[in-house]
Amino acid sequence: MAASMDVGLKRELEAKVHAGERLTREDGIALYESDDLAWLGGLAHEVRTRKNGDVVHFNVNRHLNMTNVCTASCAYCSFQRKPGEKDAYTMRIEEAVRLAKAMENDNLTELHIVNGLHPNLPWRYYPRSLSELKKALPNVSLKAFTATEIHHFETISGLSASEILDELIDAGLESLTGGGAEIFDWEVRQHIVDHRTHWEDWSRIHRLAHEKGLKTPSTMLYGHIEEPRHRVDHVLRLRELQDETGGFQVFIPLRYQHDFVDMQDGKVRNKLQARTTMATGAEALKTFAVSRLLFDNVPHIKCFWVMHGLQTTQLALQHGADDMDGSVVEYKITHDADNYGTPNKLTREDLLDLIRDAGFRPVERNTRYEAIREYPGPDPDRREAPQPMRV
Repeated sequence: MAASMDVGLKRELEAKVHAGERLTREDGIALYESDDLAWLGGLAHEVRTRKNGDVVHFNVNRHLNMTNVCTASCAYCSFQRKPGEKDAYTMRIEEAVRLAKAMENDNLTELHIVNGLHPNLPWRYYPRSLSELKKALPNVSLKAFTATEIHHFETISGLSASEILDELIDAGLESLTGGGAEIFDWEVRQHIVDHRTHWEDWSRIHRLAHEKGLKTPSTMLYGHIEEPRHRVDHVLRLRELQDETGGFQVFIPLRYQHDFVDMQDGKVRNKLQARTTMATGAEALKTFAVSRLLFDNVPHIKCFWVMHGLQTTQLALQHGADDMDGSVVEYKITHDADNYGTPNKLTREDLLDLIRDAGFRPVERNTRYEAIREYPGPDPDRREAPQPMRV
């Protein structure tokens, strides 16, 4: 349980942050034990301002899940289906291209592709799908496949991850996705993950991607059976890999979701929820703040609004986050679990309004975090216009 922090330790941690000094594992655990969220948020906001000024990044993206058939049955997952289940699906490549082309008029810049670990699809399906999608949408970046999927491709193809990445890059891959990380510590991981991609292979595959010039995101699934020390361990593993490669662009804390019964078949697939509660808004903000303070060598922290709700996302921008993802549209992996109240879609104008309302200046980015367009910040003449927290 969070408690008041010793004044001396508080001053010591403040001094470290002000000086830009790296925080330790013990520091991270102590920050999680603090009950002073305003203080934590202020420190994290100082760091995010130092790195990103008054900017909040976003992009115009869409998610495409070409199959929900999966050999794994991860304890937290409501997306996966087994072959033969009523609402299991696998798209033909032509169908995936048709769906992607229908998104083109929204001026999207990124297509985000994650699938189940299908037991029967041949390896060639994956590079061919990227190649056809790239041909159909030449100006759209393809951000595709988790490290878990790449590991699965090694099994079904007989190729090495290096050869697989080369083929996918040739087909148009610009970035891996960050999924499959969940919580790396085996004490927790053995209870939540039902596939064979753990820290050793996850880090191996992202290291290879970075060596080949790809920039990738990193993630953490929090708010289930893990403890704060496991979150700290998770971030520090990523920080150490980032010291080595410099290839992570962004860290994304993902809020674990309960399954509020899939409307398709009435089944609850989440095996954890009988013994878990979802993280509160305050716990989410603390996680963003501590992550920003610990992960000192990653440029960006993203709050994925679909998993946090719009108000918590706006508050996260005051607690270390500087990116609120994109317009998304039909994020099945979460929306197959929850009825949490987030919309299926935010338009560019919606995102601009949310960012300005939180007191920040919106910048539309591409997959590599290069600015595509900068927009004016909050209207200074607006009565009681919100302003970012001063540091």
